[in-house]
Amino acid sequence: MLYQHIFFDLDHTIWDFDKNAEEALHELFILHNLKDLGLAAPDVFIETYTRNNHRLWAEYHLGKISKEALREARFKHTFLELGLDETVIPAGFEDAYVQLCPTKTNLFPEAHEVLEYLHEKYNLYVISNGFKESTQMKIHLCSLDQYFKHVFISEIIGINKPDPAIFKHALNIAGANKQESLMIGDSLEADVYGALNFGIDAIYFNPNKAAKPEKVPVQIHHLNELMLLL
Repeated sequence: MLYQHIFFDLDHTIWDFDKNAEEALHELFILHNLKDLGLAAPDVFIETYTRNNHRLWAEYHLGKISKEALREARFKHTFLELGLDETVIPAGFEDAYVQLCPTKTNLFPEAHEVLEYLHEKYNLYVISNGFKESTQMKIHLCSLDQYFKHVFISEIIGINKPDPAIFKHALNIAGANKQESLMIGDSLEADVYGALNFGIDAIYFNPNKAAKPEKVPVQIHHLNELMLLL
């Protein structure tokens, strides 16, 4: 297949969301004296938050909850699950996290090298379900602007992956057709199945080496595999 247009997810595919979130949460754990509130270790706090955050983002992808509901719930659920009384949950913790986390710049290994290679051969784009301000900050602070012709952000467009309409919108803006387009992302539901159901090819980015469903045609565990495939 001779592709001309490659569409990437951002969080968990290029920008290492979990690593960046862990750094931010370690800092906020100390800053907000969470140990004094009865949370013994940051690792348990981060693990609990990560599980809640992934669950809520899955609901957001499918349009079951709003941006506001996601942001209101993820830390509240985490603190309550860990036994904190609602009256002692630190005020402004969510706002502090939203301001700090997007300033982190950890990418998956060899992200720049791979994007530089692909940029020479293909038209590259991002399709992200992330929020406008944080997505734009991540792209800028990680110097990713140079690779992408356009960054499609669901909050701006008003449609989330896996809705076919967001893929249709992206291809229309890119001037691309389905046969020459490829989607790469970590989310089976939002990225892979969303693209395949729309009618474009997809590659499943699976760095944690989870079991690959049979209906997923291609997966990679490391971004540098794209330099062999493409």
